[in-house]
Amino acid sequence: MKGRVLLTGATGFLGGYMATEMATRGTQTLAMARKSSDRSTLEELGLLVAEADLTDPASLLDATMGVETVIHLAAYYTLHGKHELYEKITVEGTRNLLEACIRNSVRRFIYCSSTEVIGPVEHPPGNEDSPQNPQFEYGRSKAKAEALVREYAAKGLDYTIMRPSGLYGPGNIDDVAFWFITAFAKNSLPTRFIVGSGQALIQFTHVKDAVQAFMLALEKPDAASRQTYIIADKRGHSYSEVYKTLAEICHRRPPRMHVPPVLAKAMIAPVEALNRIRGRESFMWHLSTVDTVTQDRYYSVDKAARELGFNPQYDLKTGLSETMTWYRANGYL
Repeated sequence: MKGRVLLTGATGFLGGYMATEMATRGTQTLAMARKSSDRSTLEELGLLVAEADLTDPASLLDATMGVETVIHLAAYYTLHGKHELYEKITVEGTRNLLEACIRNSVRRFIYCSSTEVIGPVEHPPGNEDSPQNPQFEYGRSKAKAEALVREYAAKGLDYTIMRPSGLYGPGNIDDVAFWFITAFAKNSLPTRFIVGSGQALIQFTHVKDAVQAFMLALEKPDAASRQTYIIADKRGHSYSEVYKTLAEICHRRPPRMHVPPVLAKAMIAPVEALNRIRGRESFMWHLSTVDTVTQDRYYSVDKAARELGFNPQYDLKTGLSETMTWYRANGYL
């Protein structure tokens, strides 16, 4: 890969792994970080750091100067956040970055979206052409940002859109996979029973497999030009299967009780209300989570495999075991 690459979100979960891989491969990398971000890991990697913010267009002009490709990972990442922040950071922040790219003649834009743009699928597995049905504001904001990326292609900016599903791995905290895994390990109430049949399908992506996909897109600009790719494990897993795998890792029995969704919501509703009053957040204690675990979120990675050579290396048990070990070692369990 020739030319400088600007990596946004470099101090985040996926961004940290990307920065490490890019430094290891000798990619000419400029890591973007906000003024308040911890840059110690980036400095240890020997990467140049551009201080910039998606909400500050002038700083983005400076950051994109002399850059050939932008890998845009930064976003407002939470499923239950504030509408105005999704618009300000994920949507308008992406617009600001795209505008800076055009003004500085950046050639390529690799955008990190999400399978939440698609949301649940009626006949799994879904694919890149599946109808968009995002269930959360997060997915809706990503869909808006995707539309902006495609819009700027008419202005001469080549693009690739990547849609990871359910990122997890060592170092991942305060998101869906983190809450789900740690809640089970702690034997939290919502993981003591299975909502509905337990046969709804979910799909994870180990962070190192996601990095593999982004690097393939970076290294194959012709194949990836103006394309959208789903990035995930090779197959979906039923919730019952995921619980069984976690139970094996934790050396205990998986939950056997099945609870109708309406009863699960009745149990969760008062806790969700109390958490809202206290200003606490946990994905496991939301009514919308009950809907999520009864919907299929399983997507095909055939296109990425065929066109990019994407080949996920982590099976679910290996990835979850590694992640659980990290949580224990770092005081989260």
